[in-house]
Amino acid sequence: MVQLPTKPLTLEEFLKLPETKPASEYINGHIIQKPMPQGKHSRLRCQLFSTINALAETQKIALAFPELRCTFGGRSIVPDVAVFAWERIPVDANGDVTNVFETYPDWTIEILSPEQSQTKVTGNILHCLKYGTSLGWLIDPDEKSVIVYPPKQQPELLQAEQEILPVPDLVSNLQLTVGQLFAWLKL
Repeated sequence: MVQLPTKPLTLEEFLKLPETKPASEYINGHIIQKPMPQGKHSRLRCQLFSTINALAETQKIALAFPELRCTFGGRSIVPDVAVFAWERIPVDANGDVTNVFETYPDWTIEILSPEQSQTKVTGNILHCLKYGTSLGWLIDPDEKSVIVYPPKQQPELLQAEQEILPVPDLVSNLQLTVGQLFAWLKL
């Protein structure tokens, strides 16, 4: 386990630290370690990024990344699923995906863990929206609900099984209901 510093650090100092497991985020000058993902969280994350990539990657529309560090606007966060439009995926001189993403995701998806602060997670989604993200989801597996955060609009709480979850325009052909999302938790 990596020992986190007790004194405040700059973002640049934070980024030089070794990665932690689970990941740590840099928010408003503070280092906050994410909770270890548990079963429901892991299952939903895996299914979401697989479903999004099955639809968008083959057509080179977008790519979903699980637990990818995104550093922008003075924060370094690790959304559960970060979706990038194909043309916005950072690449190196060889055309390979870079290791460092110094930009916001086009779509950020967070899955609430039981011991996680909903306020902190919401703050990360709002930070993404402020810098250009086109949609944020906050999924609560225990409540079987999704709060959808469109930019510059009122968030929307979706709980009814038949409700269709809004998606960004770049994956507009993805149609998923609240019921389908939480059905992934059943074996």
